[in-house]
Amino acid sequence: MRLTALLLATTLAACATSLAQANESAYSERNLDACKTLSQTDEGPSVTLQCDGYEDVGVYFKEGDLRQSQAYGPISKVWLDEAFESFGPFNHTNATIEWRLGTNGRLVATIVRWFVSDPETTSDVTTRYGQVLVVATVATAENPTSCVVGYVDALENKDANTLARTVADEEALDFTCGVSEPQWHGKRGKLAGEPMRYLPGRAE
Repeated sequence: MRLTALLLATTLAACATSLAQANESAYSERNLDACKTLSQTDEGPSVTLQCDGYEDVGVYFKEGDLRQSQAYGPISKVWLDEAFESFGPFNHTNATIEWRLGTNGRLVATIVRWFVSDPETTSDVTTRYGQVLVVATVATAENPTSCVVGYVDALENKDANTLARTVADEEALDFTCGVSEPQWHGKRGKLAGEPMRYLPGRAE
């Protein structure tokens, strides 16, 4: 009996330690009206903005030809100028950004919901939208790149948010922008849209 109780206590302690060490989420709201305009052209038209993010970590927002892209953290100038990751169909991003924090408080990744239009309904009065959770890395001074790690179809997966957090926690820190390939996770429906990627040194 004492041995059983000891084993149970040990198991509960291990579970408590595991939960205490689990990654956590913090949230910020991107306000485009409060962002700083870095560049703007009439071609497209297109705009690049610098916005507040989590604590002192900024968000770089781009829009061109009714498609949006975001990067996070201190990205390099070449990455700011050339990188653009979005979807082929017209799309827009949710203002809420989920930041995944490691056990040491280090930023691990971001998760943002993309609304991707259905090309078959863009000329109709009501446009249908797919919803995709996009997991991305956060740039650092040592690695000034930020890019997409993976995609989760939020309409096709019941626990889409949980799945996206798992992708962020398990894959983001070891992901190399421009080398590693972002993948879809879970089920993918027909409204998810096809990703498009333009990164320095490569284009897809």
